Amino acid sequence: SADHFQLDFKESFGLFDRVGDSKVAYNQIADIMRALGQNPTNKDVKKILGDPSADDMANKRLDFDGFLPMLKTVDAVQKGTYDDYVEGLRIFDKEGNGTVMGAELRIVLSTLGEKMSEPEIESLMQGQEDENGSVHYEAFVKHILSV
Repeated sequence: SADHFQLDFKESFGLFDRVGDSKVAYNQIADIMRALGQNPTNKDVKKILGDPSADDMANKRLDFDGFLPMLKTVDAVQKGTYDDYVEGLRIFDKEGNGTVMGAELRIVLSTLGEKMSEPEIESLMQGQEDENGSVHYEAFVKHILSV
């Protein structure tokens, strides 16, 4: 149930409360999110916290009710951001020239998180390959995310 879900989170959240005021420091938020199975970048977390100063990061504290919506925001961001996709594809960029082979890209697309069917992959790939069968992956990711 959702209540149970919140309880687990609240317990985990509580483990980070070093002061006993049922709050945690801003600079612990990223760690808590990771402890709860998310994987935000520090940049994501700072953005969600409203871009606090280093001083705020160390001294500001947040209670669980303030934290929960942030966790949900990170969860939504996690569904694959532009940078994640580009990083994931960069591995296949053997020449380091910003392109990957279309054939490799198809394999990646068919194995990523929500596995895509052949027709879905083909329609995404349409017009993305150059005459050598290479795909400029940064443009491709923009294309996927705009679909």
